[in-house]
Amino acid sequence: MTKRVNSFQVSRRGFIRSTAVAGGGIMLGFNWTAWGNTSGANSPSAEVPINAFLRIATNGKVTIRAPNPEFGQGVKTSLPMIVAEELDVDWDNVVVEQAPFDTDLFTRQFAGGSQSVRQGWEGLRRAGATARQMLRQAAAQSWDVPVEEVTSKAGQLFHAASSRSLGYGEVAAAAALLPIPEQVELRNVEDFTIVGSTRRNVDAPAIVTGQPLFGMDVNRAGMLIATIVKPPAFGMRLKSFDDTAVRQLPGIVDVFQIKTLEDDYQRRIFDDNAFPELVVIVGEKTWQVFAAKAALRAEWEPVAPENADPLESTETHVAKLAEIDTKGGKVARSDGDPESAFASAQTVLERTYTAPFLAHNAMEPQNFFAEVVDDKVFLEGPLQAPQIIEQTVAARLGVPLENIEIKMTRMGGGFGRRAYCHYVVEAALISQRMKRPVKLVYTREDDMSFGIYRPAYRMTYRAAVDSNRQLTGIRIQAAGIPASPLHPDRFPAGAVGNYLAESLNIETNITTGAFRAPRSNFNGSAEQCFLDELAETLGKDPIDFRLELLERARTQPVGERNDYDPVRYAGVLKLVREKSGWDETKPGVGRGVAAYYCHNSYVAHVIEVVMQAGRPVVECVCSAVDCGIVINRGAAENMVEGAVIDGIGTALYGALSFQDGVPQKNNFDRYRLIRMPEIPKKIEVHFVENDFAPTGLGEPPYPPVFAALANALYQVTRSRFYHQPYIDEMKSDGGSMGSLF
Repeated sequence: MTKRVNSFQVSRRGFIRSTAVAGGGIMLGFNWTAWGNTSGANSPSAEVPINAFLRIATNGKVTIRAPNPEFGQGVKTSLPMIVAEELDVDWDNVVVEQAPFDTDLFTRQFAGGSQSVRQGWEGLRRAGATARQMLRQAAAQSWDVPVEEVTSKAGQLFHAASSRSLGYGEVAAAAALLPIPEQVELRNVEDFTIVGSTRRNVDAPAIVTGQPLFGMDVNRAGMLIATIVKPPAFGMRLKSFDDTAVRQLPGIVDVFQIKTLEDDYQRRIFDDNAFPELVVIVGEKTWQVFAAKAALRAEWEPVAPENADPLESTETHVAKLAEIDTKGGKVARSDGDPESAFASAQTVLERTYTAPFLAHNAMEPQNFFAEVVDDKVFLEGPLQAPQIIEQTVAARLGVPLENIEIKMTRMGGGFGRRAYCHYVVEAALISQRMKRPVKLVYTREDDMSFGIYRPAYRMTYRAAVDSNRQLTGIRIQAAGIPASPLHPDRFPAGAVGNYLAESLNIETNITTGAFRAPRSNFNGSAEQCFLDELAETLGKDPIDFRLELLERARTQPVGERNDYDPVRYAGVLKLVREKSGWDETKPGVGRGVAAYYCHNSYVAHVIEVVMQAGRPVVECVCSAVDCGIVINRGAAENMVEGAVIDGIGTALYGALSFQDGVPQKNNFDRYRLIRMPEIPKKIEVHFVENDFAPTGLGEPPYPPVFAALANALYQVTRSRFYHQPYIDEMKSDGGSMGSLF
């Protein structure tokens, strides 16, 4: 690895401040993301607001607040590890707390986009390094020696010449009185002892012992339970309801209608909501309100009866997506002369790939606690984007932002779904109406049929091949309901002289949104499946072919907007080739490869499949990952393993269809997920070792899983798979697109 030793100027007031705390400790307030951007207000010389705290007690215990929401991606552990590394403290003496939501103290308190570690890396390192420097200065003053002679290790300070030592806690009070140093030096990457190691998830003891962590665990004195009744179909709204029978049931306190968003409200990002008009049932216990839903008599009507197709069905979606073959889309990128390349081609390879709507299926159904008293609002529960929902709540309830307090609980899954926080507004409105603390709880059926879904997609790839069996052009047409999956500047853009990418969007009543690795989860699948078949057409090994294209992108890049590094991209392919034994012959085993770049990281998978009793069995998955410096190695391996299992299950089984606007699956008895006996027998995870700043990991391993599986299935069945879920296509022996949703 390249050795990098850097010194940095630290703004006294802008980046970090120290204060003494009761008992003689030191508390440092610091900016977690101040150096994630080197321009504007986040530059080292600018003043930035205090947005996190590091506390060192006199007993040497270090408390670090983790500001980002946690839903299993491990940031509550990995972010404090970065601080602890630069602080040079014994990890066993670190206590981690979930920080409260506070825009005055913290920036980007958001879980999504695989950006938490990447954006916090520089600021967190400087926070720890600044604290360590202040402690060294305090010890130097105590011993009356130059600070340069004071060293640190695992929470202890040493002066070698006089054989003296002190614990951090012994000088914490004195350090708190010192001025903030204007320059600090960061540790060399090769000297890391915490970053790059494996540390147990800080919430693990509480999880395995059943301690309250999740929104469903919230319980307050006098709390009522509420649930909602929504329209049965997308494209419908409430017309009227009769609650006579419901009110006679035991434990039921009230039944009423709410409107979460006013008609003139200007929706922000993540305010998507197909059902703003709901009936609410409030009672004393969860199962009482759930049972009462069956007794409610409601009448629904189409949202836009003049619309020829207000209630959509899967057949309609299939037909709309197929229209892209008869009309061009909006050109997103054009290099060279694609039209001439295809006109002169000896062979044109054309393939179409599709994928259905998908539900997020977080294990913890939507829930939230709210207590609204006059113009004061307290909210507690699982959410990914508190800053955005805070603004929506303020607008809807008509209260000032400063009167809203949000406490974030650990999420029982998210994958993008908990960024869309209509359920928070619903809980607040219900509490405001009841003048009581309320916990809103969705049934699994509510959760799965409310939205927000992964869009349905279709992509057609075409490749022009000349008489010398050389690739001369690629054309991509990408359509989505309602958003296209296209990333026009991703590979193989930049590696092909004649390249055209077009995009189409199709409107829908069905609410969709971010789903693990948005757009990439399908774009990567179609792209890598097509490249595999194209390699076969050209008579080339799949990995060799990809490496040839990447070498062309490195030495003779086309265009200036290519958003990947061909060297790092090639690196994961080379690593997975070596670690998987790609060049070895394995009779009876189908092996497929795929690689993809997204969220600033590079991942390649080789999947090995055998067929048993007509069904695919995944024997082994070998993964190569370049995500820069790995913070928590064991947790990083877990994330890759989880993405592999999730991707295989979704590729084989995931689908949500509609009939007259009604989701045809609303619980796990019909929405098929991967089961324990079906997970890979072996998953190997290998990381590219480098000293690049860390990048995303929660999402990047997911997209290439689909294609690696499809390519492996081809090797063992000799049938290509173009339409997800693959099990349906296998059953129909290649069947039509309409049978797949």
